[in-house]
Amino acid sequence: MKLLLFDVDLTLVNSGGAGRRAMMQAFQQLYGKSNGFENISFAGRTDPAIFRDAVERLGLLWQQETEDAFKERYLEILKGEIEKPNSKKHIEPGVQAILPELAQMKNVTLALLTGNWYEGAHAKLEHFDLLRFFEFGAFADDSWQRHELPAIAAKRYNEKTSKEISPADVFVIGDTPRDIACAQPFGARTIAVATGLFSHEELQAAGPDYLFHDFSKTTELLAIFEAAQ
Repeated sequence: MKLLLFDVDLTLVNSGGAGRRAMMQAFQQLYGKSNGFENISFAGRTDPAIFRDAVERLGLLWQQETEDAFKERYLEILKGEIEKPNSKKHIEPGVQAILPELAQMKNVTLALLTGNWYEGAHAKLEHFDLLRFFEFGAFADDSWQRHELPAIAAKRYNEKTSKEISPADVFVIGDTPRDIACAQPFGARTIAVATGLFSHEELQAAGPDYLFHDFSKTTELLAIFEAAQ
């Protein structure tokens, strides 16, 4: 059995910046700062890690209750932002073709590994009608440190199936070097896709096991798992 752990933003979908806008609005409402996330990297990071950076820039100490308040406000705003018309919103190339194919494979389980909080990931994928393909996942609610998420996802798989999956049978799929890096301590394999902010060359330098420009050539991705059936 292979456990495929998909990132959400710019790997599966592009929400047209809904997440960033919702974070900025929530931060402004709570702290009165419209540029709270200026020059803070979002790519491949967890939502709480991004929030902690913004708070530290204000010279404030991080506290769980302040993060919880921000999370609640952010998720409330996100659910409205994701529904707004935006020409940049789209499902990434090939995703609509590969997910049904992978879901039908008897030796594959689809799940999520994302820096989004659980409700945020679900809101984004529900908007694009993709949530139905994923049984479970590991989210920023589980840990603010992304490198801990592969082990959490594998543990959930073990609990759901009463079987133990080997790290070598886990694939982390994402669009940033951080997706690749988070898999390495656990021993998972990696599939990188250059549909985000990083070029094919930048991702190649991070050392993924497999690398795609996008998933439009679905047969090449499916072949990785068909051979193992």
